[in-house]
Amino acid sequence: MTLTVTTLHLYPVKGCRGTSPAAAPARERGFAGDRRWMIVDADGHFVSQRSRPPLALITTDLRPGFLELAAPGCAPLLLALADDGGPRPGAASARDVTVWDDSVAAVDAGDEAAAWLRGAVGESARLVFMPTGTRRAVDGRYGAPGDHVSFADAYPYLLISTASLDDLNARLPKPLPMDRFRPNLVVTGCAPYAEDGWRRVRIGPVVFRFVKPCTRCAVTTIDQATGAPDGPEPLRTLAGYRNGEDGVRFGMNLIAEGEGLVRVGDAVVVLE
Repeated sequence: MTLTVTTLHLYPVKGCRGTSPAAAPARERGFAGDRRWMIVDADGHFVSQRSRPPLALITTDLRPGFLELAAPGCAPLLLALADDGGPRPGAASARDVTVWDDSVAAVDAGDEAAAWLRGAVGESARLVFMPTGTRRAVDGRYGAPGDHVSFADAYPYLLISTASLDDLNARLPKPLPMDRFRPNLVVTGCAPYAEDGWRRVRIGPVVFRFVKPCTRCAVTTIDQATGAPDGPEPLRTLAGYRNGEDGVRFGMNLIAEGEGLVRVGDAVVVLE
């Protein structure tokens, strides 16, 4: 069986529901538009599904010139975007925000977005954007000098094979969909966990470097369709056979070594 890309996923707003395009431009900090937006609390610290599972119900639609957010019980929010994909000047303002241990320069989208988030999240929150000039370095233990990332947890890309999920689901009391793991690239045509051993692959015109296994957290236990915690799985089962020194592992983190358009159906060529 040919190794191919089955689906692509990007998440315009960190922690919110993503989109699944047929093609996506790969950039060094992630797919174009992937997690360049983030929700922060009153102190500027990032908000995620770990503490607020209902973020899974906020849908995102990123299209040329606009970002649209929608949530149950709220009228959609339509934000006009500047050429760099961020908020248009006017209500926007610069501020520093914190994602994990990193303090980075961002642009606040303004009071209209904040008011919408209060209704959608149920508490005070702000929507911020990572401008092109902000550079957030990946963990130096695994990345190379100059490697940087958006508001994603740690690395620009996450790849999982359908075979790995099939193997996990065969061990679970109830099978889970791939969206529990919020990947960017889903591939088919390999053995379960074959991706663990890959070091570099070419997908379409882009070469990706594998940097480390992805350590999984409680977000995998949240039902992405309901925005509610759904018990201890899959972490309980994964801990029995996928436990590493840094925690439970599932999927691989990648960094793009160049830029180009990646498409569903592209062949995945293992180079190393």
